[in-house]
Amino acid sequence: MNTIENTPQEEHLFPCENCGADLRFSPKTGVLTCNQCGFREGRVEPKTTIPELDFKSALADALPSAEIEENRVTSCPNCGAQVGFDGENHASECPFCATPVVVDTGSHRQIKPSAVLPFQLDETTAHDAMSTWLGRLWFAPNGLKAYARKGRRMQGIYVPYWTFDADTKSRYRGQRGTEYQTTSTHFENGKKVQRNVTKVRWTPVSGRVSRLFDDVLVLASKALPTRYTQALEPWDLSGLEPFQAFYLAGFKAEGYSIDLENGFSFAREKMDRQILRDVKFDIGGDRQQVGAIETSVSDVTFKHILLPVWLAAYKYQGKTYRFVVNGQTGRVEGERPYSAWKIGFSVLLALGLAAVFGYFYAQST
Repeated sequence: MNTIENTPQEEHLFPCENCGADLRFSPKTGVLTCNQCGFREGRVEPKTTIPELDFKSALADALPSAEIEENRVTSCPNCGAQVGFDGENHASECPFCATPVVVDTGSHRQIKPSAVLPFQLDETTAHDAMSTWLGRLWFAPNGLKAYARKGRRMQGIYVPYWTFDADTKSRYRGQRGTEYQTTSTHFENGKKVQRNVTKVRWTPVSGRVSRLFDDVLVLASKALPTRYTQALEPWDLSGLEPFQAFYLAGFKAEGYSIDLENGFSFAREKMDRQILRDVKFDIGGDRQQVGAIETSVSDVTFKHILLPVWLAAYKYQGKTYRFVVNGQTGRVEGERPYSAWKIGFSVLLALGLAAVFGYFYAQST
């Protein structure tokens, strides 16, 4: 099987026809805007259907050539993000961890993104959301909150995801448990005691369930920890737009580092968890035991999509801490340092209060 290697998208530049500066896509207006002279260039595209691509064809390297592109890429040695290069540029900085990277030789083939969820929050709004989140953290160093107040720049990045559709049919075997009450009699301290006891009557069952999965979402990047991206969910994918390069103006877009086949393996794990819930619901009763599930999967299609994330980083005692903001909803997640002196002071304060309460309690007795 021929494989399509992972690679990032190029950064797309659109010069302002008025002053020549680079235009940026504005989340507020939905058009390209020049931060230098205020010029706006409307690019209203008629909304078309976002195509679903055939999974088997992609694995066989048989997708139409229009769905494939080639770019120059290298992997960040620190976080594993796929960093792209264009033109004669041979060196760059990883947008996720600021590690210097140098392009390797040759080009890589990848599946083009078919859809993009445009940024809904601008940098100011995202920064406000991050500052509010940081301000609620207990035992955070004072420098962290000062960092939030200074209005440090955030990086807008489109993160790659796969979505999968599939038709599943499952056969199962298991047992349905029906609870009933009995009375247990025993003696305690010479007295007869009766207690109600719940028991379960098990009945063998079998059956079939089916489910048509739509847009099972799988992260296609290794640059951000999964716990971050999961915390940013849910995403409203009804806002997806057919991919147009102008949405990327002023932002970066990471290439996928989890290929299509591995992405579908993660999707199957999500599907299997839902199928297990369906089976337990179908078994019914008060309790359920599932012995075996056999699932057939057909009509698998997929999309390569880009979702918007605002990213910031903070250095504390030589370690970098990252914060991410959902560019659609404003949900925030990230790492956080702890202030040792604040924790120590809180412990001493708690011990002091305990000693005071203990003293007064002893005096009152």
